[in-house]
Amino acid sequence: MNPGPAARPLAGLGVLVTRPAHQAEPFCDLITAAGGTPIRFPVIAIEMPTNTVAAAAVIGTLDTFDLAIFISANAVEQGVAAVRARRDWPESLVIASIGEATAQALIERGLVSAVRPEQRFDSEALLEHPALCAVAGKRVVIFRGEGGRERLAETLRARGAEVVYAEVYRRTLPAVDSAPLRKRWHAGEVGVAVITSAEGLHNLHALLGPEGSALLSTTPLVVASDRVLQRAHDLGVGQAARVARSATDQGLFEAVVAWRQAETVGRDQK
Repeated sequence: MNPGPAARPLAGLGVLVTRPAHQAEPFCDLITAAGGTPIRFPVIAIEMPTNTVAAAAVIGTLDTFDLAIFISANAVEQGVAAVRARRDWPESLVIASIGEATAQALIERGLVSAVRPEQRFDSEALLEHPALCAVAGKRVVIFRGEGGRERLAETLRARGAEVVYAEVYRRTLPAVDSAPLRKRWHAGEVGVAVITSAEGLHNLHALLGPEGSALLSTTPLVVASDRVLQRAHDLGVGQAARVARSATDQGLFEAVVAWRQAETVGRDQK
């Protein structure tokens, strides 16, 4: 007996997965188990930082910090590995994370995020947490990739904290050919695209070129945050975007399923 629609809610659906290659498989497995077809097209590559000495110097003085903030799962993966290659994690150092996916990445490495937003998962939401409202005189280290937004550090400094970056990786544009993806897209194989960051959406838009961008503009999107949704609006892409409850694999998967169910109901009612 074949499983019914409830067991295979994504049957026949092609899902464009844009996560970095080394992080994509658990999400792809969820899609496959639900009857869908994951279409892998990583739009961000994670590489070593340009300056490893600077991050190593910060890691060597972790005992002097009061709070460590991780801004992404990549920051956790690269940052915790860099720390443990040199030393143990200081037991007194409180950890904060930007959201659920980042907190889960910490748990997988035996660390607990004591501070994180409860609903929205971005810098603004984290800054609203009581623990980050009373930071005068405290030393804060932010684990992140090279570059990125300055809002978090600027606000904490304005509140009286000393803030230092540990830049433990850099994001680059993958050297990939988008022609095979565009061919599959033209053939109707891409039903929905999943985008987890504003930078990822920008990269996808650039990698696809004008022809591919036209396809993207008429394709429904499932995005990881309101910030990504705003970026989609700015670029004029995404026929109908749905914001996931979190950037975790499960949160994104649930959003894809919810979109598919709503799309099916809407089609049936026509």
